[in-house]
Amino acid sequence: MPKLNYLKKKESIFLKNLSFLSEFYLILGFLSVGLDFEMILIIVFKTYLYFLYNCFKEIKADVINKLNFLKMKKIVLSMITILTIGFYAVAQDLSPYFKVGESTETIDVLSGKIVSVLEKNGFTILGNYNPSEKATLKIVAFTRTDIKEKVVKVKDRGALAAVFKIGLEKSAGKVIISYTNPEYLLRAYLMNNYELYRNTFIKFSEDLKNTLLAFGDEFVPFGGSVKADKLKKYHYKIMMPYFTDPIELATYDSFEQGLIKIQNNLSINKGATKMVYKLVYKEEKVAVFGIALKSKEEGEAYFLPKIGESNIAAMPYEIILQDNVVTMLHGKYRIALFWPDLSMGTFMKIMSTPGDIKDALKAVCN
Repeated sequence: MPKLNYLKKKESIFLKNLSFLSEFYLILGFLSVGLDFEMILIIVFKTYLYFLYNCFKEIKADVINKLNFLKMKKIVLSMITILTIGFYAVAQDLSPYFKVGESTETIDVLSGKIVSVLEKNGFTILGNYNPSEKATLKIVAFTRTDIKEKVVKVKDRGALAAVFKIGLEKSAGKVIISYTNPEYLLRAYLMNNYELYRNTFIKFSEDLKNTLLAFGDEFVPFGGSVKADKLKKYHYKIMMPYFTDPIELATYDSFEQGLIKIQNNLSINKGATKMVYKLVYKEEKVAVFGIALKSKEEGEAYFLPKIGESNIAAMPYEIILQDNVVTMLHGKYRIALFWPDLSMGTFMKIMSTPGDIKDALKAVCN
């Protein structure tokens, strides 16, 4: 009989907590509209662990001689801690840029020093230019061999992730130094393939940060934010394009023909454009071009002041030639990705820009 009563007591405790858990999930079902999946998952896991913890807590007096309750408590709490840390790592916010610091030197002098330091530390300079043809804005585009070799293995336009930029913006008498956040860009462009080469990417990020310490030590993230795990399937709003929705600009008879055509058109500034850099993988038949959009009415001079020149390290726009097909990222995807805190109202002010960019880059390819 005592044993039967003991079992009934445990069953009562279990059912009481189970009833609470069921009611909680029912309420959560009504309240979860608008919550993202990761947030709901976090709530469910934490609640379930809390349920188990309460069950153990209420029966500990009866089982203390048979189970080491303190050990069980530590296990449960450890599980909560591990899951919380794990979910935090998945759900952490990433910004597209880091601010390194400020300088009183001129943009040209500063960019020259940055180029020199990058080269001394194993980075390859691809090109530089003044967006919107403004003397107060400058970009230095660069890469490194280990990054180049890894990203091109990702067949779906992975080579777009090979190029990073230093942004220089003169404001209030000082030059603000920033750069594209490698993790942000790599997660967005490589999607699930990011994890395959994670260690290489982490080392690249650390090396870049250590190199840029020569110019500042702030490293403050800015430019908006996106959850780390959302970047692989990022899009601005419902019905907006993803990374996997590129725009095809032209098809050629061969990679070599396409390469010559694009280079020739850029040399004569077709479509009011100018080549900032090119990165060619001859063996893989892949080429990435960074292209300045020079039109005063439809190019960088038109849309950058409207959406924010602080995010200047997003420029220039790219096209990618793979085998005999050249594509670009949709403007509604790429602009939103690098200006993630852009309001719908501001986006509407540049409503024609994605189409204008497409027209300019299509002219380059035809």
